[in-house]
Order: sequence, then C-alpha cells, then structure tokens
Amino acid sequence: MAAEESSDGRAGAPGRPRWRTPRVVGAACVVAAVLTVALHGWRPDLPAAVLLAVVGVLLAAEDLATHRLPNALLAPTAGALSVLLVVAALVTGAWPDLVRAAVAAVGCGLGYLVLALLRPTGLGMGDVKLGALLGLWLGWLGWEAVLLGVLAGFVLGGLAGVLLMAVGRASRTTAIAFGPWLLLGAAVAGVVAVRAGPVLGA
Repeated sequence: MAAEESSDGRAGAPGRPRWRTPRVVGAACVVAAVLTVALHGWRPDLPAAVLLAVVGVLLAAEDLATHRLPNALLAPTAGALSVLLVVAALVTGAWPDLVRAAVAAVGCGLGYLVLALLRPTGLGMGDVKLGALLGLWLGWLGWEAVLLGVLAGFVLGGLAGVLLMAVGRASRTTAIAFGPWLLLGAAVAGVVAVRAGPVLGA
C-alpha cells in the first residue's frame, strides 16, 4: 500500500520517504532527461528515449515505495512511445526497426508472462507489462539491445537481492521490487546500443 500523504501535500510529509517527495522525484526526472540527451545524442528517436527515461524514474520510485507499477503510467507511456517510434520511422524510413520493435515487445511480454505464471512471487503483472514496454524500445534499437537489456535487468536485480540479504535488509522470502532493475538494465542496453552502434556498424 502506498504511503499516505498529508492533507496539505507538502514535501516531506509524515509517512512519505524523503527520496519520494515531488521535489526529489522531479529533480531525478530532470537529471534522467539531461543524461539521456547527452548519452543518446540528437537522433530522430531521442524524444522516445527521453520519454522512457522520465517515466522510468516515476515507475521506479513507485515500485520501490509500493511494489506497484500502475497502469495509469504504463498504458499512456506505451501509447506515446509507439507514436514516437512511428514518427521516427517516418523520418528515417526505418520500418524494419519498427516491426522488430513490435515483435520484441510481444516476445518480451510473453516471456515475462510465462515467468510470472511459473513463479508468481517473483514477478507481477506490472513487471510483465513493463517488460513488454521496454521490449518495444529495445527492439527498436536491435536484437542485441533486447538480449542485453533482459540479461542486465535480471543480473542487476539478482545482485540487489544478494546485497540486501548480505546487509540483513531482506531474506529469501522478501519481496523485492524488480521494476527498477528492469528499467536500469534497459537503460544500460540502450546506451550501449546507441554509443557502440556506430563502432559496430549498426
């Protein structure tokens, strides 16, 4: 359950973690957007990258606080990201990339769904939807980005769980928010794909 907010909505209100106040989350969104522009560069798909970076901060903050990835953020982001990628394809003529993005979104969504059904305590439906959303973006960048993003998400999430258990903040049965690690893994894969693409001739 989300922490309650005081009636006047002030930052730092009792019951709300300081790192999750509107001011802190807003600053993190700005930092994420600036870093995305700096690392991604001026490409036709930059608006899509910035959108995902900013929404990613909001989703990570929500998941860490409440273990929820709300449809109110996921659904409109998926729609907006799809539109922005279509626009990028119109500008660049990269229609095969758009098709690959759609296939990757479906593939990632189905893959995470299978994992969620096999181990309901490990992944939730929010993680499944987020996985499909990230698959759409990473698929646009390439199959290598999809593979790296998925692997990085699981490795980072696993390392976070081990670290929390090592410091006594979690046990084997403790539920750990997985969304932030999916997002971070996708961010790493996105940077590698964009920055290494020219070197690799992609």
